Amino acid sequence: MLRFLVWFLVLLTALFTLEMLAPVQRTLILPWTALLADLCGWLMQLFDDQIAVTGKVIRSTTSGFGVSIEPGCNGVEAMIVLLAAIAAFPAPWRYKLQGLLAGFLAIQALNLARIISLYYLGLWHPVLFEWAHLYIWQALIMLDALIVFLVWVRFIPGPATTAAAHAG
Repeated sequence: MLRFLVWFLVLLTALFTLEMLAPVQRTLILPWTALLADLCGWLMQLFDDQIAVTGKVIRSTTSGFGVSIEPGCNGVEAMIVLLAAIAAFPAPWRYKLQGLLAGFLAIQALNLARIISLYYLGLWHPVLFEWAHLYIWQALIMLDALIVFLVWVRFIPGPATTAAAHAG
């Protein structure tokens, strides 16, 4: 357990430091955030034709209201926490990759719901927008990462199962 905790903290520190570097922001984080905005805009346009997306901003073409997807709102931080936890945990790499893929899908699916719901909350009820943005969704995204990790740990085969798989 101590080994896991130390590796988790080292990886967490390294990954968050790496994320903050200007070249990483420019080449990975900002394009990812713009892609996320485009995906949200596309989903929203399926039922609302008054949506425009420019870079990381989703806005209403009629009211002018918009939201900008900023750092901390793109799911990257939750994914970093999950990546550090899964990488630090003693498990076969195949299971780690499966957990990361499932976690990425779960975190980003919830993040799409988060961004879309916050847009409409801001459009219809700005006071609730601030509260939901700062208190509800921040916690839910990190909780999603924790739940994915706990479910993933539950399905890791034990030492006997792993040995049998290598023998067979």
